Amino acid sequence: MKQWLLVLLSTLLLSSCQKKAWIFTSFHEPANEGLRLLYSYDGYHWNDLKKTFLAPQIGNQKVMRDPSMAQGKDGTFHLVWTTSWKGDKGFGYAYSKDLVHWSDQQLLPVMAHEPSTVNVWAPELFYDDEADQFIIIWASTIPFRFPKGVEDEENNHRMYYTTTKDFKTFSPTKLFFDPAFSVIDAVIVKRQKNDYVLVLKDNTRPERNLKVAFGKTPLGPFENVSTPFTKKFTEGPSVTKVGKEWLIYFDTYQDKCYDAIKTTDFKSFTNASPQISIPEGHKHGTILEVKPQVIKKLIQAP
Repeated sequence: MKQWLLVLLSTLLLSSCQKKAWIFTSFHEPANEGLRLLYSYDGYHWNDLKKTFLAPQIGNQKVMRDPSMAQGKDGTFHLVWTTSWKGDKGFGYAYSKDLVHWSDQQLLPVMAHEPSTVNVWAPELFYDDEADQFIIIWASTIPFRFPKGVEDEENNHRMYYTTTKDFKTFSPTKLFFDPAFSVIDAVIVKRQKNDYVLVLKDNTRPERNLKVAFGKTPLGPFENVSTPFTKKFTEGPSVTKVGKEWLIYFDTYQDKCYDAIKTTDFKSFTNASPQISIPEGHKHGTILEVKPQVIKKLIQAP
């Protein structure tokens, strides 16, 4: 008990001296326990808060996979997640002011207008500060909608999107990204005005690795898809900027480990895996820069 109190006091003292902090949304397999959160004060070394903050209650499977979080200008945290492997025509949504107390959960039926939709995977939130709206992108398969490539019809994914300002009304679902191959796990990154990067997984059997594409707006069009910057059997990219470098975390799922790569231009990439530490069991989430006080309150939460 004394040792635990010393660790807690040391952590609180360290957090009070920090100017920056990051939260990494997370889940553990088999994804039925709910939202987990990691925290870091340098963007490289992560600690697990060792508790769940939101148990999944909706969807066919009632799981919480791929939790993605963004913060609005009013400080509210918005969370979306995958609720089932197959069958659901939407994804989960909830919001919180403090990451401890959460709203009721909703299933947002973004693909209800496409009855043959197989799945809705890995919704990703992006706050567009210029348009003051949230963009939500996700991967879905609609059999026979696109030319058949190397994938089966039920695995031929494309990226779709909707936008919202208040999470009450949403724009009609539209196609977001069609690179002419099965694509999932896409993340929008803003470098500066009129300069955006899309980090994505090529989900085709010859590839199953991560690539990037480039656009002038957060809604694209995203073009000039790169060659892979990771090896095969990688997915779930999460991107954050630390200093002048961008860190791209990802799940090397065949090796059952988490890795990272850093870049300044999204054209040349350097292995950063030896520099990071990720708690065991962490799975696909997104990284959000927050005020250190947010972490302090989470540590103190029951």
